[in-house]
Amino acid sequence: MSTQTTHPGEVSLSKLLATLTASLHPQTYVFAVLKDESKLPPFSEVEMLFREAKSEGITVITTRDYAESVGLEYAFPSRKITLDVTSSLDAVGFIAIVATRLAAAGMGVNPISGFYHDHLFVPLGREQDALKVISELAEENKREAKA
Repeated sequence: MSTQTTHPGEVSLSKLLATLTASLHPQTYVFAVLKDESKLPPFSEVEMLFREAKSEGITVITTRDYAESVGLEYAFPSRKITLDVTSSLDAVGFIAIVATRLAAAGMGVNPISGFYHDHLFVPLGREQDALKVISELAEENKREAKA
C-alpha cells in the first residue's frame, strides 16, 4: 500500500524567483518517439520517458550521442538547464514565469518537472542566452525582495 507524502519544496513564488540559480549540463539532448516498447533504450541512457496516446508511442529524451549511435531518429537538439531551487510540485506559476521570459527572448523551451527540481530543455546554441535570461530574472526578484 502506498502513502501520500508532503513535498519538501518551496511554494512561494517570490522566494523561488529570488533564490533562482541554474546549472547547465554538458550533454546535448534530443527528443525521439518509439512505437515499439521493446526498442526502448536502457534506463542508463534515458533522461525521461513519457507515454503519449497509445497510437503515438513513447517520447524519449536521451543524449544525441546515444540516439546517433543506435540510429534513432530525433528532433530538437537541446541543452538541459536545471533550476537549482527545490520547487514544490504544488508551486503555482514558477515555470510559467520562466518560460514566458524565455519566450520573450524568442526561445522555445521544453520544461520538465522532477520531484525536486525543474529542468528546461532549450535549443542547442541558445543555452547561454537562456542562462542570461534566468540570471536577470533572479536578480530582478532579489532586488524586489530587498525593497
